[in-house]
Amino acid sequence: MLKRIFDIFFSLTALFVLFPFFILISIFVLFDSKGEIFYRQTRVGKNNKDFTLYKFRTMKKNSEQQGLITIGEKDNRITNAGYYLRKYKLDELPQFLNVLLGYMSVVGPRPEVRKYVDMYSEEQKKVLSIRPGITDYASLQYSNENKMLGKVSDPEEVYVNEIMPAKLKLNLQYIKERNYFIDLKIIVRTILKIWQ
Repeated sequence: MLKRIFDIFFSLTALFVLFPFFILISIFVLFDSKGEIFYRQTRVGKNNKDFTLYKFRTMKKNSEQQGLITIGEKDNRITNAGYYLRKYKLDELPQFLNVLLGYMSVVGPRPEVRKYVDMYSEEQKKVLSIRPGITDYASLQYSNENKMLGKVSDPEEVYVNEIMPAKLKLNLQYIKERNYFIDLKIIVRTILKIWQ
């Protein structure tokens, strides 16, 4: 209950403080390329239930049809605005709305798309026992995931067989260790990571 109260307070504060930036980013996205301001994608949340995740759009229209994995920083599907939004994680800001609505938490395992969740083992499915989050151990450890995938010949194979299991291991570790101090530590480390 205390975590939910924190999530509501933190997300409301973030949305209020960041509202002017939302306006500026929206204009940046709108005038940079054709398409909507926000990108909506179905992700899997707590108790294996689907929900709609919101981000600022960083890719060209219909890019998802070419694959779900972003390959490298120079993926030709990424817009000019999208490059900078991704670099500073600004595309993630609308997820505070997901937190406010109760589908996500500020800290928790990053929500995955159904395609990859269907590959989880029974042990790995334990990450679905709590609300997914905007940031977590895996987000910090694999902040350069796109770069990593841009250097391999088969990004899909590397993601499924190497990166995804490693991230899920970190997620399960978080579930065992989680407390308010760890959440605060992850939030601070995330902010510092973005502005490195």
